[in-house]
Amino acid sequence: MPIWSAITTLPGAEAAAALGEALEAAEPAPYGVGVMEIEDGSGLFEVAAWFDTAPPGAALALAAAAFGARPFAVSEIGERDWVSEVQRELAPVSAGRFLVHGAHDRARAAGRRHALEIEAAMAFGTGHHGTTRGCLLAIHHLAKSGFRPRRVADIGAGTGVLAMAAASLWRAPALASDIDPVAAETARANAAANRLGPWIRALRAPGFAHPALRASAPYDLVLANILANPLKRLAPAMRRHVAPGGVVVLSGILNGQAAGVEAVYRAWGFSRRRLTRDGDWTTLTLDA
Repeated sequence: MPIWSAITTLPGAEAAAALGEALEAAEPAPYGVGVMEIEDGSGLFEVAAWFDTAPPGAALALAAAAFGARPFAVSEIGERDWVSEVQRELAPVSAGRFLVHGAHDRARAAGRRHALEIEAAMAFGTGHHGTTRGCLLAIHHLAKSGFRPRRVADIGAGTGVLAMAAASLWRAPALASDIDPVAAETARANAAANRLGPWIRALRAPGFAHPALRASAPYDLVLANILANPLKRLAPAMRRHVAPGGVVVLSGILNGQAAGVEAVYRAWGFSRRRLTRDGDWTTLTLDA
């Protein structure tokens, strides 16, 4: 099946994040959207979207102009070539007690108790981005503090790496949901490959909008690595689905957006347990 990529660059973390959110509302909707700083000292950010049909050229041109980005470079690529390219670039990532690696680095991960093997696919969450690392470290510190959840939800799960990390540590049942059907399938395959299938159920759903997610509530731990504005909109549902004394871990938040996200959650009765930064990105750990 052909896949199309649309990639641009622009200065400024906030403008890049806003463009990424705008792309999520494009028609046809992309499989996924990624925002990442180009680590060459230029201050530029790359914004990329992947589509399973030809992307809307006029809409992309308007979005680029509106946010001060370069014109999108659109390419038709083969899924197999894309996966191989990502695999070549993925080096193992250590985050606390976790080591996230690809199958090509399986030997290097041998002997690590919480090694998580993630295959490259059209889903986000390989451990390389500051948001994913921040969430993995948050899980690490929760375990270090003695926290032990009985039920876990991973909202916007991507590859399912966060649900896998929780299941690997606590052997607690985890529901991993994502609006993208490819992400849900990827999470399911990764859980099986890591022998964590019995503890993880992957679902296609936006937020908590799935009967299984509602039926399994309340959760002792909710992980949500999304973007700042969707996290704000999710706050009332978080309040309904998190158990008293539970914890939420939020990421996908630019440093300048953290105070606003935290204020929304504070209004819904959450309080800060921990805040960490990785480059331009903040991860919030909040008590319910």
